[in-house]
Amino acid sequence: MVQGRGSAMVATVAVTLCLLLLHFDMAQAATYTVGGPGGWTFNVSGWPKGKSFKAGDILVFNYGTAAHNVVAVNKAGYSSCTSPRGAKVYTSGKDQIKLVKGQNFFICSFAGHCQSGMKIAVNAV
Repeated sequence: MVQGRGSAMVATVAVTLCLLLLHFDMAQAATYTVGGPGGWTFNVSGWPKGKSFKAGDILVFNYGTAAHNVVAVNKAGYSSCTSPRGAKVYTSGKDQIKLVKGQNFFICSFAGHCQSGMKIAVNAV
């Protein structure tokens, strides 16, 4: 009987510890508005410079839906300003995208926008 209570106590402590770690990880995530007050627009490609990003951070893309979108692309899509087949396209105008560890690339796929600097590359550690 005593052994059963001990096992329950260990399980309770383990679950509590996991919840605390999860909460701590979530509390550490930062939220960034891409482009600052001007939002997701032309010539934002330099916006990430000088910022430190972590996996789990949130990028908020604010833009007019009739004029822009956000496409998560790979490095080749970023370099060539093209959307690879199957790329995730965001169109809400208030997109919130969680960064994954490593390189994260985003472009606007409207004609000429990416070529006009409407793209960002973010490295999340």
